[in-house]
Amino acid sequence: MTSRHGPRRGRERGAAVVDFVLVVVLLLPIVLGIIQVGLVLHVRSTLAAAASEGARYGATADRTAIDGAAYTRRQIRDAIGGEFASRVSGRLALVDGRPGVEVRVRATVPALGLGGPGVSFSVAGHAVAEQP
Repeated sequence: MTSRHGPRRGRERGAAVVDFVLVVVLLLPIVLGIIQVGLVLHVRSTLAAAASEGARYGATADRTAIDGAAYTRRQIRDAIGGEFASRVSGRLALVDGRPGVEVRVRATVPALGLGGPGVSFSVAGHAVAEQP
């Protein structure tokens, strides 16, 4: 069949759709993976900052490790949501051989924030206790 665009034009009908599908099948998992890594890094960074702030708060002269854990929970709830604030613990610990406070946060970030298998990790903040 010959047309004004040449003899092969009829056989290539729909080829753009097939090319699009092949490219999307390859690129979509890569893009979703990049988004997942970004989400996990954001949550981990936020939790680490909140744990450090909570440890510093709990290490002040008139506070305890439990106060530091409660402060960390508030920070997490305000920043990224309450589901990440459920596994926060505070305890007295040695920090470079001196008495101090450790606040630890354990979390699991679901796949793309939607559910399903997730990435679990633990972060901790440490601070040397103030002496009254």
